[in-house]
Amino acid sequence: MKRANVGQIRVIEAFLAVLIIFSAFAVTANLTVSENASRNSELASVGLQVLTKLDSDSTLGRLIEEGNWTGLREVLVVALPLGVVFNLTVFDDQMQQVNAEVVSNGGFASEDIAFVEYVCCGDAQVFRCYVVYLWLGVAS
Repeated sequence: MKRANVGQIRVIEAFLAVLIIFSAFAVTANLTVSENASRNSELASVGLQVLTKLDSDSTLGRLIEEGNWTGLREVLVVALPLGVVFNLTVFDDQMQQVNAEVVSNGGFASEDIAFVEYVCCGDAQVFRCYVVYLWLGVAS
């Protein structure tokens, strides 16, 4: 190798090193995004399962009809896994908020928040339909 080519090889070597470093950053950034997306889908699945279970025996509709927000909060605390925080809002068929009280078990400190939208019916003689919004997060 000639002495004149040594500078060119060093420039190519530095360029390849920079390319490898940026490629590593790009790959690791994509891995963390997919992990967060899978965690959010797991939270949404758990939330949907809990709401479906509560609605299967009309507990959800009955608690909403009665306006028993404390009872609904307690049922969700028991039904959801430990370490999961939630916030629940109930709307009627005109999308007017029904619950005047906050139905939650804490604040959201993490960025991993899942959202579940669920439609249920009341348990009274008069047919009423409700839209339930459930936000779920992991307690930090």
